[in-house]
Amino acid sequence: MTVYLVGGGPGDPELITVRGARVLAQADVVIYDRLTTRPLLDLAPSAATLIDVGKAAGRSTVPQHEINELLIEHGRTGRTVVRLKGGDPFVFGRGGEEAAALLAAGVPFEVVPGISSAIAAPAAAGIPVTMRNEALSFTVVAGHEDQSGSDPVRWDAIARTGGTIIILMGVAKIESITRGLLAGGLDPATPAACIRWGTTERQQIRRTTLGALPHDVLSSPSVIVVGEAARHRYVWPFDAHGHDVDDLLA
Repeated sequence: MTVYLVGGGPGDPELITVRGARVLAQADVVIYDRLTTRPLLDLAPSAATLIDVGKAAGRSTVPQHEINELLIEHGRTGRTVVRLKGGDPFVFGRGGEEAAALLAAGVPFEVVPGISSAIAAPAAAGIPVTMRNEALSFTVVAGHEDQSGSDPVRWDAIARTGGTIIILMGVAKIESITRGLLAGGLDPATPAACIRWGTTERQQIRRTTLGALPHDVLSSPSVIVVGEAARHRYVWPFDAHGHDVDDLLA
């Protein structure tokens, strides 16, 4: 009777952890989000019950409290339940809320970490988020505000932290995000990059500048990188990823 909160990784099914794949192979029930790839679901036994809760940035076909109830309900049956999420369950995945609900209900659970797209997508695009003498830190920020409107991100303050800025789920708010970063003192010529479907065969990369980002941004799901790190592209010429590159900085 255990619920596993499993990070499915950034997109490429081969980037799930060994532990995550092993747990999936033993699942009786898999409750998964919209961005989960079919090859990951295929790791589960053919007899497993698959439940799509359709979560995406800022919205869900199933409200979070109902997802919590599903986890508790199935967890109490004595079956092995996998809550499969993209990236890492505790990085903008609301895994903390689900863990809290399970803990309060007395349902045993385990968190299986995953690779976040925040670092995997830039790496697959050849962008080092840290680099000696250039970027000694990176900040990961959710680009969509809480639906209640509370605690909005202070983009002007983020701009002053230095280092590389990595924005998840920020496409819909890119104009206000860009305004905030410019208001915080970043130069419009600051390099920026957009990585869509990072680590997958559909990966697209567009390199541009912060000032042009609202015009040049790719559609969701995309990871946005702002800072000098976005100027680089360290990949072998025939690398499988990054084959669709639009370099507006060249």
